[in-house]
Amino acid sequence: METTTKLYSLTYSNVRTYFFALLFIAGNLALPQLCHLTPYGGPTFLPIYFFTLIASYKYGFRVGLLTAILSPLMNHLLFAMPALAVLPAILVKSALLAGAAALVAEYSKQISLLTLLSVVLAYQVLGTIFEWLWVDNFYIAMQDFRIGIPGMLIQWFGGYAVLKAIAKI
Repeated sequence: METTTKLYSLTYSNVRTYFFALLFIAGNLALPQLCHLTPYGGPTFLPIYFFTLIASYKYGFRVGLLTAILSPLMNHLLFAMPALAVLPAILVKSALLAGAAALVAEYSKQISLLTLLSVVLAYQVLGTIFEWLWVDNFYIAMQDFRIGIPGMLIQWFGGYAVLKAIAKI
């Protein structure tokens, strides 16, 4: 199941970069609030990453990186979530996601379940290694793999569905 799509690589001098980044940041502000209505909704559903995946894959690294960095920072400032202690790991994982999604999209030029799985696994594995080095605790670093599998599945299948839906835009 592959879909050829229009993919963009917007520059920082393009006003559309900031428009799309703001749109995806708004999504990354709203979705975590919904997920946090359930116990352990954030760690289980990993909502802070969802629109970063879409932004990076569809509109390129710059839109993705703006979304990846500003979403967790704004969520922290507005809602105190993510907590300051986990903010560095989330920022690194978000930036890794932006890079992985943009890179895979640029080289594959298609949307497929396999390409999205590679993006999700790449940022999670590299992010977990960073977090392990950062907190010096393997158990804590493995949290996304211990309880965040539903969130990774949502990113994989939900990301595929959204990207496929907006493929021709």
